[in-house]
Amino acid sequence: MKRKLTLAVVALVLAPGLASAMCSKSHDQAMTCAEGSVYNPETGSCVPQTTS
Repeated sequence: MKRKLTLAVVALVLAPGLASAMCSKSHDQAMTCAEGSVYNPETGSCVPQTTS
C-alpha cells in the first residue's frame, strides 16, 4: 500500500514537468498584424503593407 501511494505521489509531482517538456519552442504560432500591415519574418514584427 505504501509503495503504491509513493508511486502515485511521484507521478503527480512529475506530471506537470513532463507535460511542459513536451511543448517545446518548435511549434509555430500565428502572428496577427493590424489591418494595413503584414508580418516581416526578417525583423520579426509587423510592417506597413506596401502596394505596387
